[in-house]
Amino acid sequence: MSALALENAAWRKSSYSQGNGGVCVEVAVQPAVVGVRDSKDPDGPVLVFDSGSFARFLGTLKG
Repeated sequence: MSALALENAAWRKSSYSQGNGGVCVEVAVQPAVVGVRDSKDPDGPVLVFDSGSFARFLGTLKG
């Protein structure tokens, strides 16, 4: 998958983010892929996961 699939995506960060320039990530969700990037560097690299893998990752975090 390519970051191009996220070119026009809406990026969002956690409601727990304080907005003070801390260590946050942003996510962009599309039907087939999920992008994750550093909120301090929106033009920097993007990690791209297929939607199923990202859902399993979140499920693991939630326990």
